[in-house]
Amino acid sequence: MLPGDTKSLRDRLIHRSDGADQYLHAVRSSFLLKDLLKGSSLSVRRSELYGLSVLVATHDQLAAALAMIELDGCARRITILPPDVETNHIGAVKAAAAIDAVVFDRDSPRCALLDPAVRVVLTPSIVSNEQAELAPLRTEWVLLTSGTVGVPKIILHDLASLTAAAAVASPADGAAVWGTFYDIRRYGGLQIFLRAILGGASLVLSSADEPVADHLARLAKHGVTHISGTPTHWRRAMMSSDLCAIAPRYVRLSGEIADQAILDSLRAAFPHAAIGHAYASTEAGVAFDVNDGLAGFPTVFIGEIRDGVEMKVLDGCLHVRSPRTASRYLGTSQPALTDSDRFVDTGDIVERRDDRCYFVGRRGGIINVGGLKIHPEEIEAVINRHPQVRMSFVRPKQSPVTGSIVIAEIVLKSESDCVSAQQIEVKNDILKLCREALPRHKVPAAIRFVPTLAVAATGKLARR
Repeated sequence: MLPGDTKSLRDRLIHRSDGADQYLHAVRSSFLLKDLLKGSSLSVRRSELYGLSVLVATHDQLAAALAMIELDGCARRITILPPDVETNHIGAVKAAAAIDAVVFDRDSPRCALLDPAVRVVLTPSIVSNEQAELAPLRTEWVLLTSGTVGVPKIILHDLASLTAAAAVASPADGAAVWGTFYDIRRYGGLQIFLRAILGGASLVLSSADEPVADHLARLAKHGVTHISGTPTHWRRAMMSSDLCAIAPRYVRLSGEIADQAILDSLRAAFPHAAIGHAYASTEAGVAFDVNDGLAGFPTVFIGEIRDGVEMKVLDGCLHVRSPRTASRYLGTSQPALTDSDRFVDTGDIVERRDDRCYFVGRRGGIINVGGLKIHPEEIEAVINRHPQVRMSFVRPKQSPVTGSIVIAEIVLKSESDCVSAQQIEVKNDILKLCREALPRHKVPAAIRFVPTLAVAATGKLARR
């Protein structure tokens, strides 16, 4: 969909000219999207929701997907409630987005907390044969950020800003079946959902309760051709022997720093696939994608306008100006989303090395060791290069001398690598690698081997 196109998601689906069958594949069922020609999956007429601000608060991703299709162009505003939003924050979200109606499914545990003027049940089946023609509205899309302490930031987009990146030619084009480890109610997953819907592809939805092996089996069953996830998603997937069941043509990473170790591992796992990593945030939108198999991005990206996106680095931090940027924050006493020149301060720190820029961490995630600043992601990238390391997590531990020391928790590729007789040798190898690549204050003071690492609902490492 090109920016400025006024057709709604539903209109574009039911008037497709190629006749291709598009499915949304959930864990227990699949939905054929052209069945929307027969009517609606909402328990009320779409005309009753026309012009309202609607909160999508479903338990199930398939129900959320159908709600977004039904409501775009009909509702004045769609607010998408992610599953991990704390209960005591829902009231603030409702107030900021001026909610008039709530769409939920029968399994939603939070529907009892919501008391709008209109309550709508959605089921993944056609329950109404309404065919009323409604003058299409330019629906506002409201998303919530992740990783924020307290009430999430509430951000206003429209379909044009959300889909602008898909208008640029890339290896992401030509999908027959998209798959994603993301939840589509977050920005990263929503991008894949919209790419699939508007590109004519089917989509295999994820489920938070589904084991990785089962998700990989479903991806294989439905013939996934393009697939997306965070580096942490992919590291967990590569711990499963079922990874070999899929043979995608395109593998995409986003949401976290894609270091060279994960890119090389994916190249080895999928030698015939295009491997790409994208940089995006809920506020700034998709800034760029890199498809050369290398970590970081070329320095020529800085200072030039590429596909309408301009980037600059101020005090080591990346700033982005783009038509893919959100409009503003919702709610009272919110800061401006952009500066006076319409640049978004992303909070992501980059370093230039020769002709390439590398992400080294978040401005708010710095560890202070005796007055020296450390980005944990920089240390993790070095540790992850060790051939026996699957993934790592670097965190601070309080120290009465230096304020903090650096601790590394590491998941090894094979359980046999964790046998006590081998641990000392592996640990010494990792420390040697760190000492050769990092200044002394960045070398971990202690290393722990662990069977798993905590992962947030966003698919990223849960940084404390």
